[in-house]
Amino acid sequence: MIRNTSTAYGLVAVALHWSMALILFALFGVGLYMTDLGYYDSLYHIAPWWHKSFGLLVLSLLIVRLFWKMVNPKPRPLAAHKPWEKKIASISHRLLYVLTLIVGCSGYLISTSKGDGVEFFGWFDVPSVLKITPEYTDLAGDVHFYLAWALVLLAGAHGLAALKHHYIDRDDTLNNMTLRKHKT
Repeated sequence: MIRNTSTAYGLVAVALHWSMALILFALFGVGLYMTDLGYYDSLYHIAPWWHKSFGLLVLSLLIVRLFWKMVNPKPRPLAAHKPWEKKIASISHRLLYVLTLIVGCSGYLISTSKGDGVEFFGWFDVPSVLKITPEYTDLAGDVHFYLAWALVLLAGAHGLAALKHHYIDRDDTLNNMTLRKHKT
């Protein structure tokens, strides 16, 4: 099933969820690696190029994902979920979206701070919307760095909560966001 049902997420939601998760964790690792690159390192220019392109891809996927959420029903929470679990899950999901947006936008501001666009996988340039001062570029860098950490830690907690539901509570929470529910 492509679309969500009342009991499970559809293939589009599952694909968006897992592709964004994988790309975000890869971006985080590459981002940390890039902070130690010297000018003469062979990856000094290519790693940022890939990081920026995949960062723009995540922002694009986020827009698609939010649109898909608006036009698809959300599966009902499992009856076994406690009210506090539902509340924390709701807050966490919203925070994951907000952090992804802020981290992506701050990365875009860093990359376009001098007025140049950002190349998207060599296909086209995403133009700069404003030129910012070095002080604001540094601020955007701090926001990007610290909120990327917050995003990865929250995503890790999100994953641990899913594993808790799967292995301890033995409910279908994790299965709802995997292909297991889609097999006939």
